[in-house]
Amino acid sequence: MTFSRADLPEGFVFGTATSAYQIEGHRFGGAGPTHWDSFAATPGNVVRAEDGATACDHYHRWEEDLDLVRDANFDAYRFSTSWARVMPDGRTVNPEGLDFYDRLVDGMLERGIKPALTLYHWELPSDLSDRGGWTNADMPGWFGDFAEVVARRIGDRVWSVAPINEMWCVAWLSHFLGEHAPGLRDVRAAARAVHHVLASHGRAVEALRGAGVANVGAVCNFEDSRPADASAGAAEAAARYHAIYNLLFLQPLTGGGYPDLVLEGIGAHLPRGWEGDMKAIAAPLDWFGVNYYTRRNIAPNDGPWPHLHDVPGRLERTAMGWEIWPQGLKATLELVAGHVDVPIYVTENGMAAPDEVHRGEVRDPARIDFLNRHVDCARAAMDAGVDLRGYFVWSLLDNYEWALGYEKRFGLVHVDFESLERTPKTSWHAMRDALRRTP
Repeated sequence: MTFSRADLPEGFVFGTATSAYQIEGHRFGGAGPTHWDSFAATPGNVVRAEDGATACDHYHRWEEDLDLVRDANFDAYRFSTSWARVMPDGRTVNPEGLDFYDRLVDGMLERGIKPALTLYHWELPSDLSDRGGWTNADMPGWFGDFAEVVARRIGDRVWSVAPINEMWCVAWLSHFLGEHAPGLRDVRAAARAVHHVLASHGRAVEALRGAGVANVGAVCNFEDSRPADASAGAAEAAARYHAIYNLLFLQPLTGGGYPDLVLEGIGAHLPRGWEGDMKAIAAPLDWFGVNYYTRRNIAPNDGPWPHLHDVPGRLERTAMGWEIWPQGLKATLELVAGHVDVPIYVTENGMAAPDEVHRGEVRDPARIDFLNRHVDCARAAMDAGVDLRGYFVWSLLDNYEWALGYEKRFGLVHVDFESLERTPKTSWHAMRDALRRTP
């Protein structure tokens, strides 16, 4: 790496991240079915119809995986609880599920790792999905109950908590674009999901505070949206995409309400009385998390609202087909800093690459370069005045990449999905060396 721990301020937190359904193995420990299981079982939704039934078997191999976090000299580990493991039907507690997260948190603390908890990273219990899931006005109540159950079991030992990972993906990608479970393409469903996700966040913050949990934040994903050309139409389309992707959740969470450019399309479909929820949605936070991967080049089209499409750019790309644009991380951090008055963390940043084991090694120089360039831009944002307190690499392990199955590898550690053998990549070794503490 071209950076070291000494290049960042004292106390700057370096971490790595995963999520429950992507690594744990969902057929273990009394977990209930999720809408991702049924989404994957429907032909055409997921590459090779793969699901998270076994994943990386983290449920049984968690000690080995936490050793990998510790041995890479990371300060913190961002993990998530599976709602369907803790409450298989979304409402009834599964003691075995809570016991697992109890052991996991204690295991982090024993290794000197800060537990950074995300309550929900996308696997909704099927029973709640059957009731309309995020389109159902009862979701904030159900989610608040889940938050309280988890908080009362492990909330006294976690370093931080975020209620929901990447609300845009939970609501928009899944209900308007249809690319993730439940796979809807319905503007009315999307509008309701957007609002109920935000209201659920607000209810969870209330529940967490009530349970005495400190250091509560929010995590949103961002893309640096640019006009595809110099035309007025492209500028207008890029502004609308920016509102949908970057401002739709950031503004309500920080007291600014829904962006006008989004209300044009979804305002008529929001739940009746939605205005009454906005104060709770904007409950004070202790920190704000930024997930950043790429940029988009936006042009107008002739279709219905939002009248835009993504134009392929000419920059180098990751295995996801995403352009590598580190400058966008600095721009995003500055954007968020303009809306919040709390510390900011880069809660996800990383890349997929076609990594293979060769003679017992996995060489991934492209990922090392990617991380170097993005950390450099994070440091530039700090130099420009952004109160950035930490940086988390996505991901610790190669894992289940949702609709792309096991085909895309983001990990610092290679996982053979047949033998489940873990092989640290050269990027893992590079991070270990960069983060080594000097006596």
